Amino acid sequence: MATDVLIIGGGGREHSLVWKLKQSPRVGKICVAPGNGGTDLMVENVPIDVMDFENLAKFAKEKNIGFTIVAPDDPLAGGAVDFLQSKGLRVWGPMKAAAQIEGSKAFAKEFMARAKIPTAEFKIFTSASQALAYLHSHGAPVVVKASGLALGKGVYVCHTTEEAETAIDEIMVKRVHKDSGNEVVIEDFLEGHEISVHALTGGIDYILFPSSQDHKRALDNDQGKNTGGMGVIAPVPWVSEEMMSEIEAQVVAPAFQEFKKRGIEYKGILYPGIMMTASGPKVLEFNARFGDPECQVYMRLLRSDLLDLLEASVDSNIFAIKHAVEWDQGFAVNIVLASGGYPDEYKKGLPITGIEEAEKISGVVVFHAGTKMDNGQLVTTGGRVLGVSAVGGTLKEALDSAYKAIDKIHFEGMQYRHDIGAKSLAL
Repeated sequence: MATDVLIIGGGGREHSLVWKLKQSPRVGKICVAPGNGGTDLMVENVPIDVMDFENLAKFAKEKNIGFTIVAPDDPLAGGAVDFLQSKGLRVWGPMKAAAQIEGSKAFAKEFMARAKIPTAEFKIFTSASQALAYLHSHGAPVVVKASGLALGKGVYVCHTTEEAETAIDEIMVKRVHKDSGNEVVIEDFLEGHEISVHALTGGIDYILFPSSQDHKRALDNDQGKNTGGMGVIAPVPWVSEEMMSEIEAQVVAPAFQEFKKRGIEYKGILYPGIMMTASGPKVLEFNARFGDPECQVYMRLLRSDLLDLLEASVDSNIFAIKHAVEWDQGFAVNIVLASGGYPDEYKKGLPITGIEEAEKISGVVVFHAGTKMDNGQLVTTGGRVLGVSAVGGTLKEALDSAYKAIDKIHFEGMQYRHDIGAKSLAL
């Protein structure tokens, strides 16, 4: 009998999960809470907020949902999996104790220190005056981070003392990230190339996904503010099997061993952001869910049935399927089309055109993030609006298709990076 699925979330990551699950003969009806304009065209959107655990549980019980996926960081850190499981539901994602690895950067840094996982030297502060005093004694460059969740916008790479002072002021005094700024982490600046690593686990064994590389800065040539991610490539052509083995031995395996030592059962995705430095891999941060936009390229490359993987994770049965997981041997990219002004203020409700034309280009699928249907017209609702994904036999082929597709799409103020993957092509 087919399994009905509820996906909690409403971004591009969730749209790509819907797109992939729709290909499974084992999946019945799919509902998304709250979903977006893209998921609305494919499955049933349910107008329930991701943090409304009571009504999410009530809906899942009433509709006999057989499998629930908690995709975003906020509900995971808030204990959504714990709550939904307590209501007798079958749920995929880490519980609150495990999701602390993303919900608190201070917790994550102490966790890494205990597990001897390589990361930048750091200090944690609960007052702006203490943070400023340390900054003035330490000097720049440094990275200043709001400890809590901040939609990917709470990390400030500061090349001067003045930039770091501004970051501390925004986080701890002006509270631009609200309670996420109760604590601040100041860490040494690392030189190198950043990559994303994803491991799916059931608490014991795990499956390492191909390497990927997000582009965090809003503008070309890594200029502008940090964002939730402006584009991604996978796999990363210069990341060798030896590099991935080193990351597995120094980061992934020790992390799961540390969770086990602490009596924390980790089920779901563990996603460390890694800086590949001259002295080896170092962890920038841990995330407790699929990256966005990384999830989109993984769903394009994954050949195996996604439900099989997620159920094996819930059932702690990864070892039974890990050697059967199949990936496309080509490349996938996902380029974000954002609202003008993102990651700061931006307009909403702007009409979007050209998606059908874009998807006529071979290998292209457009994933929705900040969209909704308004009286039959697709309009913008968020900062990151669309993700134009493409696959190809080479990285250049995939990128060329994606940029060709972008030329077909329009909304007022549309901005995107023109150099996704350019550094990897040049290496």
